Amino acid sequence: MTDKYAVIGNPIAHSKSPAIHAAFAKQTNQEMTYEAIQAPLGGFADTVKQLIADGYQGVNVTVPFKFDAYEMATELNVLAQHAGAVNTLMFKQSSISGHNTDGLGMVRDIEENLAISLQGKRVLLLGAGGAAQGVLHPVLDKNPAVLTVANRSVEKAVAMVEKVKAQYPSVDLAAETFDQLNNAFDVIINATSASLNKASLPISDLVFADSCLAYDMMYGQETPFMAQAKANGAQVADGLGMLVEQAAEAFLLWRGVRPEAKAVIDKMRVS
Repeated sequence: MTDKYAVIGNPIAHSKSPAIHAAFAKQTNQEMTYEAIQAPLGGFADTVKQLIADGYQGVNVTVPFKFDAYEMATELNVLAQHAGAVNTLMFKQSSISGHNTDGLGMVRDIEENLAISLQGKRVLLLGAGGAAQGVLHPVLDKNPAVLTVANRSVEKAVAMVEKVKAQYPSVDLAAETFDQLNNAFDVIINATSASLNKASLPISDLVFADSCLAYDMMYGQETPFMAQAKANGAQVADGLGMLVEQAAEAFLLWRGVRPEAKAVIDKMRVS
């Protein structure tokens, strides 16, 4: 029997995940199907239970269900625990294991595809919500020299920093509000929701060091953050590579083989 997987979200029709996983399956000769399923709001758990009953082996999870997936998992890997959210579920016998591959995917995109090492760099993480929480530990695991978390209100940024300070003593950790930022950074990651609303961020042009990388988790268009970065001489990247690389991490968990993500990123970029 062909193994079955899916991505669950609401809305979900726009999802690139079926095309990405179809490309991975073809590339690695895996017998599997992968589809997009829209779960009703408030109906995530029932949808997952039905998929398990129908013989599915795992699902990816996107907005707004990542916290529902976290609550539903009977086992959580360490990155899911850190993020407080799950984007990948695996079904085995009576267990539902929850994983978060977002941070691994983003870091791999930056270091492998964009060829920029995070070690020893000055990193600015914009935002202190779920997206920022999901990438915080994978970035810190690469041992940057500095990591500053900036948010519109500083309380959530402070809480994020205080939670990890003891675990990463070699990293100079700080929390700021957007308008307090006046230092230059080598890598700037936009994990806010501002780009979804095509809104600019109240950050100074001073944050963009010469030839810095400005990375927006949003993909598919040039955001105001990317436009500001470009105007200040930064190398800019959107989140398409992160999308494909986090999918590759999920594929590896499910199938035990890592697909070549770069070729799929290039394909998605022109499709």
